[in-house]
Order: sequence, then structure tokens, then C-alpha cells
Amino acid sequence: MSYSRLLKSLNVKGNQYRYYDLPSLNDPRYNKLPISIRYLLEAAVRHCDEFHVLEKDVETILDWEKTQHEQKEIPFKPGRVILQDFTGVPAVVDLAAMRDAVQQLGADPSKINPVCPVDLVIDHSVQVDHYGNLEALAYNQTMEFERNKERFNFLKWGSKAFSNLLIVPPGSGIVHQVNLEYLARTVFVDKDGILYPDSVVGTDSHTTMIDGSGVLGWGVGGIEGEAVMLGQPISMVIPEVVGYELVGKLGNLVTGTDLVLTITKNLRDLGVVGKFVEFFGSGVANLSIADRATIANMCPEYGATVGFFPVDQRTIDYLAQTGRSEEYLKRAEEYLKANQLFVDYADPNFRPNYTKILKLDLSTVVPSVSGPKRPHDRVNLADLHKDFTEGLTAKVSFKGFGLASEETVKGGDVTRNGKTARLTHGSVVIAAITSCTNTSNPSVMLAAGLVAKKAIELGLNVQPFVKTSLSPGSGVVTKYLEASGLLPYLQQLGFHIAGYGCQTCIGNSGPLDDDVAKIIEENNLVVAGVLSGNRNFEGRIHPHVRANYLASPPLAVVYAIAGNVGIDINGVIAKTPDGKDVHLSDIWPTQEQVADFEEKYVKPQFFKEVYANIETGSPQWQELQVPPAKLYPWDDKSTYIKKVPFFDGMTTDLPQEKPIENAYVLLNLGDSVTTDHISPAGSISRTSPAARFLMERGTAPKDFNTYGARRGNDEVMARGTFANIRLVNKLISKVGPQTLFVPTGEILDIFDAAEKYKNLGEQVIILAGKEYGCGSSRDWAAKGPYLQGVRAVIAESFERIHRSNLIGMGIVPLQYQAGENAESLGLTGTEQFSIDMPSDLKPGQLLDIKTSKGQTFKVLCRFDTEVELTYYRHGGVLKYMIRKLIQ
Repeated sequence: MSYSRLLKSLNVKGNQYRYYDLPSLNDPRYNKLPISIRYLLEAAVRHCDEFHVLEKDVETILDWEKTQHEQKEIPFKPGRVILQDFTGVPAVVDLAAMRDAVQQLGADPSKINPVCPVDLVIDHSVQVDHYGNLEALAYNQTMEFERNKERFNFLKWGSKAFSNLLIVPPGSGIVHQVNLEYLARTVFVDKDGILYPDSVVGTDSHTTMIDGSGVLGWGVGGIEGEAVMLGQPISMVIPEVVGYELVGKLGNLVTGTDLVLTITKNLRDLGVVGKFVEFFGSGVANLSIADRATIANMCPEYGATVGFFPVDQRTIDYLAQTGRSEEYLKRAEEYLKANQLFVDYADPNFRPNYTKILKLDLSTVVPSVSGPKRPHDRVNLADLHKDFTEGLTAKVSFKGFGLASEETVKGGDVTRNGKTARLTHGSVVIAAITSCTNTSNPSVMLAAGLVAKKAIELGLNVQPFVKTSLSPGSGVVTKYLEASGLLPYLQQLGFHIAGYGCQTCIGNSGPLDDDVAKIIEENNLVVAGVLSGNRNFEGRIHPHVRANYLASPPLAVVYAIAGNVGIDINGVIAKTPDGKDVHLSDIWPTQEQVADFEEKYVKPQFFKEVYANIETGSPQWQELQVPPAKLYPWDDKSTYIKKVPFFDGMTTDLPQEKPIENAYVLLNLGDSVTTDHISPAGSISRTSPAARFLMERGTAPKDFNTYGARRGNDEVMARGTFANIRLVNKLISKVGPQTLFVPTGEILDIFDAAEKYKNLGEQVIILAGKEYGCGSSRDWAAKGPYLQGVRAVIAESFERIHRSNLIGMGIVPLQYQAGENAESLGLTGTEQFSIDMPSDLKPGQLLDIKTSKGQTFKVLCRFDTEVELTYYRHGGVLKYMIRKLIQ
């Protein structure tokens, strides 16, 4: 290693460790770097091998003040990977298929294991089918197992078959809260006793929540995640770092949720896409780790890569509270201080050099919600009634619903338990305490319980049309709500525990009652959801609920009682049984009351008790029987789990590079084609190729489930690739998932056209405009085109992660030269393309393209590094890893 000279010893409670001492670089630039950039530097120093990580990469990071403006790429090796079940199933499918490939190549399949620790938390499969009573939890968990038994069986096999893979069973909690409370390492110790900062990438965008506890983490695509599992670095542009200075303290009626909604709007307005945000200032010292994690969780909503809070004494105190050992705490603190990664937010001299600085006085934050259709559209709570009412008749937009004035008076009566109420526009039909964002935060969860207690003591109840649910992020929440005596009050208002998982916030809200749904449909009502989540895009929460507001857990309780977002929250929100007016101040707890409950009832023993048996799971999980086999026994009839064909016919030798000759254009696309356009997502249309495939195998339409649930079956996913109904393909005249089959002029479903090209032995490519592959970093946006036979994509520009995923699957990313595109070159997409791919191809080389209609032009080959070229020559990163591991 180039930097072994930096290794120093550290003795902690009699245990001897070593670490790379970054101050020993004796470089004045180090002290000016943001802490998050110091984490990247430490990883580069530790992994410098002059192949994956070069000395010049270390210099690029050290010279951050200059290189942040130059789009310089650097490699980064995170310490671990975290998955949830929707994204985790295809990753484990790939690992299982790699084992089969290794066996066929005559080597030991047990060589295929994650190189770095991988944690998978099953939390995305439980739905709110049942609610409002003590049986809800058991019923919903039973339904979860009935729907997902095959997937769960497969994951349990994976937990036994692979080393370095921990699977947290369903019913344990939400992945990001379990990560914060239990899985996070803060400071790693490797097998050689080397210490280094915990860092993590996850195949879920809200992986960023862990940044609140000083662990550097963010979301990536599945292929990138798998590559990291197998020891490969991420290639990333060294980011700009926006410093967000917080000063002052939050006001008495303000929660951490109000703060994060304010920060989200401010950062979205500034524009931080692709940037790091790092928080500093005296105000941070006044925030709990749970509040910091709430802010970090919403990072995807304000668009940054991370929202990072360096470790301070309050972080160490939180680690103690959550049951970490004394040796763990001492080791973390001493290591971080030795490398100048430990901060004192109250120190006015702590002010690294940032790209730009934003400032917020916490005392100016007011009670807030966000909505009705986007998480960054913050609304002052006091103005919500006006904002919603005005939006009813405003033209359709992110605020407006386009109703005629005569439609605004419609509604119908709903009766429950002898109580009748009018269901109208603005009626709250879903009130959910849900999602990782807030259920990890004891202050807002206890506040919700205190609101419920005060409401019950006044004789209040929720409106009869409200679907109430409580989805704790971990069993710890249940323990402190029980110990504090607040859970029974929540239950009396209908907030019974509906499941331990990511429920309403991802659309697993379950059905509304039939009579409620009927009134909504017959009257075209714009009804509301109030949820303590992080996303509220239209159609996400529930198809019948068009206005969704992100709010704190206590506000979810308040609006369940008030029943309508169109009421003035500063006026009368309810009446007692004897007719007295109730105002918000009558049931809202003070910060002192909340703090008192938190100090008394959030105990370290609860964390120890819950996480002592985290891998055991429920009786249903324990009853799952899996074979003790290194190789997975694939079921050819399964429509959920299938061995991927990525490694079929693979040999130990490098494949002979096939030229791209006379390739047809499968799709001719424009600008800003997102991974939502490419990757299969959502429900499976009954007229789609995927539906035909399932029906041919005896699956009834009611059992189609979603593309997300079937991510472990490549036959379904290949058919769902480019199946988005809003896809604009210039080869045809109408919007939708079809294309021109050029040889005959037929208009076919995209998968069917791809199959037809493949059966004729023809190659295909894709033409695209700017920002190809922007949006969420979905692995199937690269795997799907690979299975459809796509050899190359020619675009004006690529989203960074998607370009990496294409390379990971062996697809060639090609970029038009500046000022050129398909239109300027006269390309229609009906030509055939021959692309010169020389055997001595170099990173960033210009390549020649000829078409069957006589055009010739050059494109930039977007293999930017030797490592990326190596992956391509192997046919993708997974094949590269197989060959490397069996050498």
C-alpha cells in the first residue's frame, strides 16, 4: 500500500488497534476539508492500490477546493451495503446465479460471498390491510407471509448460504431505523485490527438517514450495490459541499418534522442535486440525533447526495442510549478525535471551507406540513386550510385540482359505531404514523401519544371515515410507548400497531372501506391523507387520495380528530361530548412535557432487549424451511424467483469482443428519459407482455402483484422494461410502450420487437438525448435493456449512476460530441449503425460510427477509467468478479 507510512497504533481499554493517521499527511489542505470529504480521503488512502485507487485520486480529494469545480471522478469503497427486500431480492438472485456459474466453471461455488458486510432488512412487504383494532398487527403479518412466502423462503436460504450477509426478518422494523439503532458501526474494525469510519451505500434512496449519526451513507443502484458487495469501488464525481449553518433553538410548539420540511424547501430552492450537504453551527448542538436523522432522511427530497452531521459528543451519548458497549463508544471517540473527524458544534472556530454556505435560525421555524403533491412544497400549518381550499378550483398543477366551483360542495355521509359524519373535499381518510423519517424520533412519537392522551381525557375521538394506523420503525418504539402508558391512548383513537415496516409512505396503505371509496368515486372528492412520511407524490399513497400532506406524528393524530385539512387549525378543531370548543393548544404538549417523557421512558435496556434477538424473527419466519445447500434449488415454474441468464455460457477466458455491426435502433428517445421510463415499476398492466407471460403460466390477473414484488424473475422484468405508458419514442407517432420494428414496418410492444430482432440474430442500440437515465438509480434500468439485447446507448449526456450501471451490465455508453445530437446529424432511427470498437480501446476515446444511409460521425466512448474498460471486456462487473474470485 502506498500509504502504509501513515499507520499508527491506538490502545483502547487494553485492546491494540491501528489506523491511517490522516493528519500525518502534513498537508495544510486537510484541516480545511469538510468532514464528509475527509471520510472520502480516508477511504482512498486506506485502499490505494494503484489499480482501483491511485495516488492521484488521493491528491484529487486533498485538492478538493479546486477539483470540486472540475467534474473529477474518484473511486470510493464504502464499508458496507444495506438493502431492503424489494431491492435486495434481485441482488441475492444474482449472487445465487453467480454460484451456479462458478460451479459450472469447475470452481468452488462457496467462493461467491459478499466481501464487505451486507445487511438486508425485510420491511417493504407489509400492508395496512387491517386497521383500528388489536388484531390488525397479526392479520397484516399473516397476509404479508401469504403473499411473499416464496420470496421470504429465498431470502432465508440466502441468510444461511452466504457469509457476510445478515438478513433481518419481517416484522422487525424499517430498514433505516434498524440501521440507525443497531446496524451502524460508527467506526469499523477489520480482521487485521485496522480502524476506519463507517460508511454505507444502500439500494434505497433514504439510506441517507444514517448521515444523522455521523455515518456517511447514500443510495445507489442495485448493480453498483452488488459491485460494492463484491469488493469493487464506486466511481463518483468529487462533490461540491454546501455548508448549512444552524443557529438558535426550536420554538416550543415546533417539532423536528417542521424543521426538516423547512430545510427541504430551502435546499430545493437553492439546488443541491449531486452535491453533499454538511450541517454545522451552534444550533446543531441543540438537536437530538433523532432530529438530525430526520433531516438526513429527507435528503432525496431536497436532492442532495448526503445530508451529513459529523460525530459529536451528543452522537456518542446516543450510541450509549441505544445499547452500544463502553468499548465501542471509547474506540469510536478516540479514533475520530485522532483523525480530526470529531466535532464540537458549539465551537465557533469549527468552520471548514464549504462550496457555499446557507444559514437558518431555528427559532424562525414554524409548524409546517408539505403537500399536497410534493415533499418540498412546504405550507405553514396556519395556512393549510387556505392553501387546500384555493387549490380545489385552481388549474391542475402541483397545488391545484381543477374542480369547477359547483363541484366543491359535494359529499356523502359515513356512519361508524353510531357516529355519522359528512365526507367532503379535504376529509382526512388516511391518518398514518408511518415511515422511517419520524418513527425513529422518540420526541415526535411521544408527542403523538401525549396528544392522544389529552384528546381522550377530553372525550374526543377520530372521525368515522378516517383510516388510522401506527407503523413503528422498530420494537423499541412500542416498548417506550407502552412503558410511558401512552400506547393505550393512541389505540383508543384507532392508532393500533398495523405492522413493523414501511407501509403507508410507500403506498402499502391497503384499501379504504368500501362505503368511503364509493362516496369518493361518486362525488369526485379530493380527499386527504396526513402521514408522517417522506414522500407524497400524486397516486403514491393511495389511488383514491389525491391530496397528501407530510406532517409530524402528533399532527397526524390531530387531523384524524379534526377530520378535514380545510379547517382553520387555529380555530375550533373539535367539540367535547358536552359541546365545549377544543383548540389545538388544548391537546398539544409542551416541549418540557415531551422531554420529561423521553428522559424517563426511552431506556437503553429497550434497545438491548429488542435487538438481542433481531435475527430470530416471528414464529412464521422460524417455520420457513430452507435446504442447507450452497446452491439454490431453482423452481422452473416460479414466477417470483428465477435464475438470471446473465452467466449462461460463460467461460473462464475473456469473451471475444463482438463488433457492433448493422445494429438496428430499438428506441429513439429524447431528453430526460428517467429510470422510471426504463425500469419496470408499479402494477402490471393486463395488456402488457409481462401480463401475457404470467397468464400463460396460470397466474390470474388478481395475483399479478407488482413489478417490485417480482424483481427476482428476469422474464417478468425484461418484459416490463420500457413498459411505461408515458414513454415518448420518436420511432412511432403515439406515446406508449411500443416501437417500430424497422425491417417490416410493424408497430410492436418493445419487448416483442427486441425478441424479434434477437431471433433474427440482429443487434440493437438506443438513441437518446440529454440526461439519459436520470432519476432513481434502478438496476433493472440497465439489466432490462441488456436482456432485450441492447449493445450500446448513444446519448447527449448520461446520469452518472445510470452510466455506471450500463457499464456494469456490459452495455457501451457513447456520447455525441458537443453541439451534436441525433437531429443535427440527420438521424431518424431507421438506419442501421456500425460502431468501430478497436481492440486497444482507451478510456475517453473517440469512436467512428457509420450508418446504412451514409452518415459518418464520431462519438465519445464513456468508459472513463481503466477499471470501467476492464468490466466491459469481461462482459460486465459481475462476470469480472466471477473470474477474479476463481483465479
